[in-house]
Amino acid sequence: MAQPAEEKKKVTLTQEFFDFMKTFGIIGLAIAFVIGAAASKLITALVTDMINPFISLFLPGNLKEMSFTIGKSTFLYGDLISNIIDFVIVAFIVFLAYKQLKKMKLVEDKK
Repeated sequence: MAQPAEEKKKVTLTQEFFDFMKTFGIIGLAIAFVIGAAASKLITALVTDMINPFISLFLPGNLKEMSFTIGKSTFLYGDLISNIIDFVIVAFIVFLAYKQLKKMKLVEDKK
């Protein structure tokens, strides 16, 4: 009996993104720097002016100002959440740019 040909693994967008993050070489770093610097203000404005107010509809108060205090220290966890959202958007944009360069055969995976 003949063995079936090796099936191609279906790669999801999420898996491809994590593979990109693992193989983040010098070209990826350059792309991240350029796109991150160019898009930083735009993405920060998007998160601050559009996403945070939307999330705040479901929370008591403004997300960016959410905090808790222990003793004399105040922890701004809402600001941290905003910055995490900001980072994820920038990282995803860099990933999409890298994916396009890979499709155009300008960069190769180091596997």
